[in-house]
Amino acid sequence: MSAAKSTPHTESDSSAEAGAAAEHNNFSQAELDKFGALANRWWDPEGPQKALHALNPARLGYVAQRANLRDAQVLDVGCGAGLLSEALAAAGAHVTAIDLAPELIKVAKLHRLETGVAVDYRLQPAESLAEEMPGRFDAITCMEMLEHVPDPAAVVRACARLLKPGGRLFLSTLNRTPAAFALAIVGAEYVARVLPKGTHQYRDFIKPSELAAWLREAGLRMEDVSGLMYEPWRNAARVISRTDVNYLACALKPELDA
Repeated sequence: MSAAKSTPHTESDSSAEAGAAAEHNNFSQAELDKFGALANRWWDPEGPQKALHALNPARLGYVAQRANLRDAQVLDVGCGAGLLSEALAAAGAHVTAIDLAPELIKVAKLHRLETGVAVDYRLQPAESLAEEMPGRFDAITCMEMLEHVPDPAAVVRACARLLKPGGRLFLSTLNRTPAAFALAIVGAEYVARVLPKGTHQYRDFIKPSELAAWLREAGLRMEDVSGLMYEPWRNAARVISRTDVNYLACALKPELDA
């Protein structure tokens, strides 16, 4: 499929973006520094984000099954260096992608120049974008991000504001269960070493019931919760029914007359 076209966000906007990020302080500088340090190898399929590369086709498939991406306005929140953002654009969406790690946005823009896939990358928090562009997007993705911010419910509320009525929010995160601790932290970070040590903190994992409550409070309706299983022995991932480790969720913003 051909890449969707969008108007690039220019480097001259960087000071305004930095100001917006400072105004909305729903971030951990330690988390930004941790992921920013991985920026230069983000697109290396054998690098420290090897597992994320494996998850990407499954994440994209989950979204594409539930939202028409062709010519859709899509926002990728917590985009990192653009793995999912570029995949969404290649599927035909007009993609805006935001993150708060300057190193990641820089690498994302450089990779955009190499591939020619049009993505509007911004160094901006979801909360300030919601003030700027309410009701703009047909679909929003927020993958592997909520467990890394101090107030994940605020991100959910911002995403709800950014969605058009009838739009869908797609999320992925980790369940706060003993199985998730064993597999996502002990197994992935310390035994198999497919993730850098310290990538996750168990206390920040999110139960589906907690996520569902935040969605309801934001005026969204949960449509689906599915598991996301990473299989390191074949370096691939698939959507499954079990949600006790990684899981995906889809929520709908009801139509105004619904």
